[in-house]
Amino acid sequence: MDSVRTPDSETAEPSDTPAPASLGRKVRNAARWSLINTVVMRLGNFATGILLARFALGPAQWGVYGIAQTVLLVLLSANELGVGLAVIRWDGDPRRFAPTVLTLSAASSGLLYAALFVSAPAVAGLLGSPEASGVLRVMCLCVVTDGVAQVPAGFLTREFAQGRRMLIDAANFVLSTAVTLVLAFAGWGAMSFAWGAVAGNVAALVGCALAAPGTLRFGWDPEQARALLKFGLPLAGASLLALAVVNVDTMVVGSSLGQVSLGFYVLAFNMSGWPVRIISEAARRVSFAGFSRLADSPQALAQGFSRALGVLVAGTVPLCVLLGGLAAPVVHLVYGSRWLPAATALPWLMALGLVRIGCELAYDCLVATEQRRALLLVQGLWVVALVPVLLVGARLGGIVGVSQGHVLVAAGLVVPAFLHALNRAGIGLVPIARACAWPLLGGVAMALVLLAAKRLLGESTPALCAVAVAALVCYAVCVLPGRRILLGSRTVETA
Repeated sequence: MDSVRTPDSETAEPSDTPAPASLGRKVRNAARWSLINTVVMRLGNFATGILLARFALGPAQWGVYGIAQTVLLVLLSANELGVGLAVIRWDGDPRRFAPTVLTLSAASSGLLYAALFVSAPAVAGLLGSPEASGVLRVMCLCVVTDGVAQVPAGFLTREFAQGRRMLIDAANFVLSTAVTLVLAFAGWGAMSFAWGAVAGNVAALVGCALAAPGTLRFGWDPEQARALLKFGLPLAGASLLALAVVNVDTMVVGSSLGQVSLGFYVLAFNMSGWPVRIISEAARRVSFAGFSRLADSPQALAQGFSRALGVLVAGTVPLCVLLGGLAAPVVHLVYGSRWLPAATALPWLMALGLVRIGCELAYDCLVATEQRRALLLVQGLWVVALVPVLLVGARLGGIVGVSQGHVLVAAGLVVPAFLHALNRAGIGLVPIARACAWPLLGGVAMALVLLAAKRLLGESTPALCAVAVAALVCYAVCVLPGRRILLGSRTVETA
């Protein structure tokens, strides 16, 4: 695959393509910091969610928050028209075209927010939550701050500077959590999430600007702008479709089943995202930059992708099986008895979470290899198939039916489509199957042990701890034979 050409490609310095060993060290170091960052932040968010769900907010308020969060994520997927990724992917000195990227990103974000501000009452009403209008107008201010932060954040990702990103995310978390908790316990309801998100995003913008000095500089070059839009618009479209995939269910549940059911569903979906956020987000902060550096070597790319997928699946499977198999007792223990209806959807959403991890890594790989048309087709297929299936699922089975529909479409249709697209990019099925076989086998064995042990020991807290330990030991034994495949040679270095 040829490198992406830009107006500045001819000026690329040799140092823009680091030596393989240097790249390997950068990727490993960045992945380590990214994992620490993600784990710490997610544990903090987890604790905050428990406090809010137990003592401050009910299912209906969580439903309003779920609507606002869905709209925000959809807008964030396209707020900078995809041009921000050029800072990470394009050859040459990014400071030459960064001012044009910043201008495009800030302008498109401002226009998006203006459109949302005007249409907020109609959007909230369409999604079955008219009272979410004010929350939408406040929370979606994050679109503007995120658009401005795209350039400095892109520089940090390009340089694998995940240590600095951890400090920025920590400031974001501390400020947003403090504001949210204070307002929630003062009776602000779902609006507390909105102002907390805005405060955290402002802190992140300031942090990115300080960590990447000199990058917040506006400018305009028409030739660069045309090249950036040609590069970014297909990616923005693919990103919008990707966000639609994981948020259309919220719209379906909210409009079909009401705010209370939506509150239960949002809680279950957030729980199912724990493994995805902890493991997948940590990997994705370095995966796109890493795959971009390997894109010119199909063999190295195939090795890097299959190994990365194997490691992600190996780390995610036990978390998914435990949360899915112990859904009701975990929800009861963590959030209290009034949230138990959320547990009915959780096992299916955990299966979806496992599928999402593989699909998100494939997404990054296809973007890095410029398979944008294939990516758009796969994501479009996913959305088109998902909407009618979720509507039928909501009518027949409530939030459980929606969850089952998600899994049916993802596993039965989307995974084969992604495998076909990866094969066209030079990544065959055999190395992928070899990397995932032992973790998936271990997951099946773990689920069987979990179910059998629950029947024998019951569901008291000590019994559940013993069940979890026994299941994890079983998984470790099953995965052990595949450790050489997962840990094999450091392919990034030997590429």
